[in-house]
Amino acid sequence: MTQSALPAVAITGTGLMTPSESITNAELVTSLTAATERWNLEHADAIAAGDVEARSAPDETFIYKASGISSRYVLDKAGVLDPDRLKPRLELRSEDQLSIQAEMALPAIEQALAQAGRSGSDVDAVIMGCSNVQRAYPAVSIEIQDALGAAGWAYDMNVACSSATFSIQAGVDALRNGSASCVVVVNPEITSAHNNFELRDFHFIFGDAFTALVLEREADALPATADTRWTVLGTSLATQFSNNIRNDAGFINRAEDGERDPHELIFRQNGNRVFKEVCPMVATHIKDHLERAELPTDDVRRFWLHQANLKMNQLIAKGVLGRVPEEDEAPVTLDEYANTSSAGSIIAFHKHRDDLSAGDLGVICSFGAGYSVGSILVRKAG
Repeated sequence: MTQSALPAVAITGTGLMTPSESITNAELVTSLTAATERWNLEHADAIAAGDVEARSAPDETFIYKASGISSRYVLDKAGVLDPDRLKPRLELRSEDQLSIQAEMALPAIEQALAQAGRSGSDVDAVIMGCSNVQRAYPAVSIEIQDALGAAGWAYDMNVACSSATFSIQAGVDALRNGSASCVVVVNPEITSAHNNFELRDFHFIFGDAFTALVLEREADALPATADTRWTVLGTSLATQFSNNIRNDAGFINRAEDGERDPHELIFRQNGNRVFKEVCPMVATHIKDHLERAELPTDDVRRFWLHQANLKMNQLIAKGVLGRVPEEDEAPVTLDEYANTSSAGSIIAFHKHRDDLSAGDLGVICSFGAGYSVGSILVRKAG
């Protein structure tokens, strides 16, 4: 079957859920300053001997200048800001309780289903894509499927910050080949549990957020969505191995001989290398995708980019357009949400699409560890 003969697929609804608590840069700096001063004092002798390096104090100006982030939502503010803890306090749940990741995902899914005019019983596929899955098995997506009263199948997917776009392509493929008729893609990112709040270079980067979208064959979409749905024109994914962004937590850890720095079991990155290598990779990926689809870059009305870093987004958009983008062309949600991993590009799409007109062209794009990059070309219906 040729590409043109494949069934048209559309995004018929999106949803966003964020925790009620938010942390400002100033609050983070106050917390980490106290922790840093204590750590340096405790290790004063080793620092003086040159055995360890003193930790650098955080700085508000540095945070915003380096990232464009002003605040972030978190599941537990008190634990993150406690200088003696620097991580959220999350409830230990029994096996017969709904997991926290499933619970947080459901409101976003219900919102997306409401936009699509669907209910859980209409869903026959759930794909959960996120950087950090709460457990290995049973799959959290199957737990979500059960809570929704959905039929069919479900599975978890992890391609780090690109998990949303990779999940969207998987959903589109399932709809086109007939293995599903209504797909929910959900991205529940509890990033505060994997972020390193102890170190200046990392403590400000991430926030918690939960996004979802509904995919259907366009012919099956309800008439009420005619003016709000987005037709998927094409999807494109790419990966290229890199060690510059890592999180080594896993079941192998308990069996490893030798000593390991505990900071290796949570997020870490070589930020400068990531910036220099990922930006041109993503810009080229988007341009090539548009060229294959025979869509001029000048026709793109909006880019909904992964919200990792303001300078990265500006440089990527400039690489595609050949000029600095207008704020309206590549909207930013970093200032309020910070980096929410796979949820970032979907937050941007969810919040910054209603003002566009029928026929407008857009690109949803994610990029992150792997390296991985995914782009979804969409056009507003109506």
